[in-house]
Amino acid sequence: MAVPYLQIDNLTKSFGDLVLFENVSLGIAEGQRVGLIAKNGSGKTTLLNIIAGKEGYDSGNIVFRRDLRVDYLEQDPQYPEELTVLEACFHHGNSTVELIKEYERCMETEGHPGLENLLARMDQEKAWEYEQKAKQILSQLKIRNFDQKVKQLSGGQLKRVALANALITEPDLLILDEPTNHLDLDMTEWLEDYLRRTNLSLLMVTHDRYFLDRVCSEIIEIDNQQIYQYKGNYSYYLEKRQERIESKSVEIERANNLYRTELDWMRRMPQARGHKARYREDAFYELEKVAKQRFNTDNVKLEVKASYIGSKIFEADHLFKSFGDLKILDDFSYIFSRYEKMGIVGNNGTGKSTFIKILMGQVKPDSGTVDIGETVRFGYYSQDGLQFDEQMKVIDVIQDIAEVIELGNGKKLTASQFLQHFLFTPETQHSYVYKLSGGERRRLYLCTILMRNPNFLVLDEPTNDLDIRTLTILEDYLDSFQGIVITVSHDRYFLDRIVRRIFAFEGNGKITQYEGGFTDYQAAVLRKEVEAEAMAAGNPKAGVKSDKSKDEKSEEDSKSSKKTWNGGPKKLRFTYQEQKDWDVIESQIEKLEEEIADLDVQMEKAASDFVKLKELMDRKAQAESELDAKMERWMYLNDLAEKIEKQ
Repeated sequence: MAVPYLQIDNLTKSFGDLVLFENVSLGIAEGQRVGLIAKNGSGKTTLLNIIAGKEGYDSGNIVFRRDLRVDYLEQDPQYPEELTVLEACFHHGNSTVELIKEYERCMETEGHPGLENLLARMDQEKAWEYEQKAKQILSQLKIRNFDQKVKQLSGGQLKRVALANALITEPDLLILDEPTNHLDLDMTEWLEDYLRRTNLSLLMVTHDRYFLDRVCSEIIEIDNQQIYQYKGNYSYYLEKRQERIESKSVEIERANNLYRTELDWMRRMPQARGHKARYREDAFYELEKVAKQRFNTDNVKLEVKASYIGSKIFEADHLFKSFGDLKILDDFSYIFSRYEKMGIVGNNGTGKSTFIKILMGQVKPDSGTVDIGETVRFGYYSQDGLQFDEQMKVIDVIQDIAEVIELGNGKKLTASQFLQHFLFTPETQHSYVYKLSGGERRRLYLCTILMRNPNFLVLDEPTNDLDIRTLTILEDYLDSFQGIVITVSHDRYFLDRIVRRIFAFEGNGKITQYEGGFTDYQAAVLRKEVEAEAMAAGNPKAGVKSDKSKDEKSEEDSKSSKKTWNGGPKKLRFTYQEQKDWDVIESQIEKLEEEIADLDVQMEKAASDFVKLKELMDRKAQAESELDAKMERWMYLNDLAEKIEKQ
């Protein structure tokens, strides 16, 4: 039987009264690629730090296979400030670096003792190529000034240097904590391809769900201090987790029913009990543990009322902005419409955050105007806004804004109930801010934005450091949000789920619009690249046919990311959004027709109740308007489907 790379048995870790996990066990074998999932504050980073030997634990055993090469990308890596970028890649000792140092010492020693053996080992570990490989990986991560001092790097650049450091020697087991943070879209896709091509075994924490889906073959979830393992990618995990939730809910319901019966028996029985009664009493207390479990499915949908927004919303007119030779905006104009949901993408340094700050009035354009409607009420989630009084309690942060949050239709939530929707337990609500993890702080910051009932949300990288459960809650909220959303994000899943238009910042002030979500944008860009290469070759048809390398390269990505466009530009295909609409539109039309018929029946019954009758008539008019729009969309999609079928 093969020895596992890593075996953890009965591991327990706590901070005072807070138990992160208790008696958990897991193993990682050769070739396994494991994604670790849990809500913020559950101990994901702590577990990785324990495995990497950077943090202690209460009890349990951690065993690595002998001579296993392990590397760890920390969430916040540190290097001596005076090192250059390239020196930093040689700083953390690993077997290859130590071998290179040994070789250099040998060459500096008279007679070069042991040189023959060292040369053989250098060949075996491919140490001669180490520096060149470091430069190649750094360049892919857009770090090209190899002599730049570490102290001059931003936090994001430093994380990318550390990522390069972890990848260079291809360890047997690579542990990654949020590897896609601070990577733009190109870099994230490059890292996906790189990890899929190597034989590395992986254990990683990431909130990037496409990354999990495409790279990982197993998901481990920390939930209620226990570990659950799922032998499949992220999509498989979602399916099986739901089955586990449903099964557990049934178990708790059965236990509650039996518990009520047994509780009645316990109250009626005299204190002097026989052996059988004592056995039943012991069983009662075990049953009580199950019945009193609070199994949180996190499926509650939060619909906070958005403030009224008028017809005049937001107009940007002929905006120009540059910083020296760096052009951010070049004659940009746009009129935002009601319920607009826009994603902003582009490489780091192209001006996405600056653009947001211009819209918010925090940065002045060189010329041009921004005209904001009187009813606009901004909610701005920025990278700089994560500041709290460390000595305040979580509940006090929210109550300082409002004791009660209006949901609309007369419904309200207390500050505590609102926090529970965002996974803050009553215990955490009464903890101090300084005890929160980085992800929990971002979650709290998000709560302070959303609870003010904005009607124009501006979100600058809202998904960074948020756990997947919080992301799902945020996405559900934005789905039903009756206002405008503009978001800068590198999270492809988030963009596909939320936005209907992409603004791509392409550098030098050029901004291109694309309809649909991220996958639609990606397919359109690929289509344009193929067409441009074909035109450059002087024969569009030949260009499409001869572009085999690009089509072959994109085929695997196309399958894994569920892209709907899969090759030559002359063939019609549904876009991602069109396919989504086509899959559900007939059932949506049927439901609207049924609702209208039901409203007619209700209107007859409420003929004498004028208040109720008006409500029903208003809803019927809205439903008929929705039905007209759906029918128009169906006709367009049906026509397109017929054309696709005839190709």
